[in-house]
Amino acid sequence: MGRDGRGRGAGAATAAALVCALGTSALPAGPVYAAPGEPEPASHGARGAGSGGGRLEKVRSDVDRFYRQAESATDAYNLAREKQTRQEKSILKIARAVVKAQKEMTGLRERAGALARAQYRGGGMPPEARLLLGDDPSGFLDGFTLARKGEKAAHGLMNRLEHTRAALDRYAESASREWERLDRSRAKKAAARAEITEKLARARRLESRLEAKERDRLRQLQEQRDRASQAKWLKTGILRDVGGRSSGLGRRAIDFATAQIGKSYVWGAVGPDGYDCSGLTQRAWASAGRGIPRTSQEQWRLLPKVGTARMRPGDLVIYFKDASHVGMYVGDGAIVHAPRPGRRITLAGAGSMPILGVVRPDAS
Repeated sequence: MGRDGRGRGAGAATAAALVCALGTSALPAGPVYAAPGEPEPASHGARGAGSGGGRLEKVRSDVDRFYRQAESATDAYNLAREKQTRQEKSILKIARAVVKAQKEMTGLRERAGALARAQYRGGGMPPEARLLLGDDPSGFLDGFTLARKGEKAAHGLMNRLEHTRAALDRYAESASREWERLDRSRAKKAAARAEITEKLARARRLESRLEAKERDRLRQLQEQRDRASQAKWLKTGILRDVGGRSSGLGRRAIDFATAQIGKSYVWGAVGPDGYDCSGLTQRAWASAGRGIPRTSQEQWRLLPKVGTARMRPGDLVIYFKDASHVGMYVGDGAIVHAPRPGRRITLAGAGSMPILGVVRPDAS
């Protein structure tokens, strides 16, 4: 899907938002990948916060929900954008085939016209009859052979005319179908973009109403929630089972992804200055020589799945029931990912968000 790598393509491939993680920011101070059973940091603002703490938690929940809804809509947007690009290419291919077929049709019609004119000048009499009535019996056989060749050529010409005409009809039908699909893709993309814009605006309005201290506390609440989810995941003993080593390709993908840490999340971007969640994983694996789908939902749908207990560095961890977020597992219970607008590419706990499953781009 001719991009310049900055998420600012032109025409049908115009970049738009791809919202990824929910409130996951740079690693908070202290041990994030804590061993199971390690106590969580005390929440100085949650205890005794009264109605203020409850209000902030409600804001956090609402903001989280709006970003999640925008995230789902963005995957739909990117998928519609990819389909639109493919359909535009298909229509262009059909148009080129039509031009070629029309040129061939013009040539065939000219030849057919010349044949008809020649027959008219001969009085419309079949070549075989003219030969039989000729006054050169010695040349009959040679003439007959030539006549048969001419007749065969004429039949071949008419067959090619009919074939080319049928091909043009098929092209017209195919182009009509592709235009209908293109219109549907454009409509889906526009609807998804409108939903993204609306949900992000609602999240930002909620955040903008908070004072600076409240915004900081809101971030702390999200980080605390992420750490609690990670600790719960680690307490299952998952890391006792997860111990596979990365493949050569996986190591190259990890090196690329971790080299992007600190860069901004940019809607719909695939680098080099910023990425969205699936843009980062796609480019990382492309750098290792393995092409994978553009969106997290397509990565989940099309790439080989592996059990979480068999996860190894380089695998992609897909999050949420709608597969709307993705990160790359780097080992030791951590992922590298592009969280969401306003955040930077960072390391996070692999269990800090609800895991849908794991896929392996280089599965044999």
